[in-house]
Amino acid sequence: MKVDGGCLCGDVTYEAEIDPNRVAICHCDDCQVNSGAAYGLIVAVVGTGFHLRTGQLTEFEKTAQSGRKRQLSFCGRCGTRIHAQTRDDPGAFFGLRVGTIRQRAALQPRVQVWCQSAMPWVEALADIPKRAKQ
Repeated sequence: MKVDGGCLCGDVTYEAEIDPNRVAICHCDDCQVNSGAAYGLIVAVVGTGFHLRTGQLTEFEKTAQSGRKRQLSFCGRCGTRIHAQTRDDPGAFFGLRVGTIRQRAALQPRVQVWCQSAMPWVEALADIPKRAKQ
């Protein structure tokens, strides 16, 4: 599926080819800290299907909870996380942040990973009162 998107300030824009059957909720510690939320929502980019259209990505390398070196890429101006990939392994999972994709409403999670790190209250979200707006 071809998608496009970008960061909050608009400096970084991209096009990508993704696999809509590989949308995942990730509960790892890194996704929680990096997203500022209980989990991250990512989708797999197909092969070399990510193409930066405008702007420049800032990169940060860290050792993930899995023990792998991960390269996190984000907008240097507004800080929006765009993607992450395993350093020195181009064939490894390339995770694009679903929240940055313009067509995100069409992407439904298919799996949850790193559930051992999940916040205990995540399963009860459906029971919490909802408001249409703030």
